[in-house]
Amino acid sequence: MSVIESIRNARDDGTGPNWPVLVGAVLVCELAGIVPSILTANDVATWYPTLAKPAFTPPSWVFGPVWTTLYLLMGVALYLVWRSDRGRIRQVALAVFGAQLVLNAAWTLVFFGSQAIFGGLVVIAVLLATILATMAAFARIDRRAAALLVPYLVWVGFATALNYEIWRLN
Repeated sequence: MSVIESIRNARDDGTGPNWPVLVGAVLVCELAGIVPSILTANDVATWYPTLAKPAFTPPSWVFGPVWTTLYLLMGVALYLVWRSDRGRIRQVALAVFGAQLVLNAAWTLVFFGSQAIFGGLVVIAVLLATILATMAAFARIDRRAAALLVPYLVWVGFATALNYEIWRLN
């Protein structure tokens, strides 16, 4: 099912999606990437290029579109879970999602802002585990929400390998 179909099928009261909440969920996720990026822009431009990187490092221009798309998918997944009426299960799922979103933002601040490659590796390893926990929690509520996080899991897995190699090389 496409993202658009998931949104169309996400009916709170039978009248259709709650667009303000959906937009808010996507915006919260996008801001989790935008704010740390702004705070670390100088480090990304000056420190990061000086590091030795593995051959599988993507070109810099790839990161913006990939992360923008991943945050969009995360926002839709968040919305699908938020709209459920699953009580305590929903509260736990939203809390775990919040934890992974904080870890996501923290990685940028640690890796780039503090220029701590190993610290970034620790944060991203915990983030990877928290994404898995989020997916498990989301799957109990809406399998589509969990499925929307699969590309995020794959990308963070790749980013973990990249972070490890950068640490090893530097």
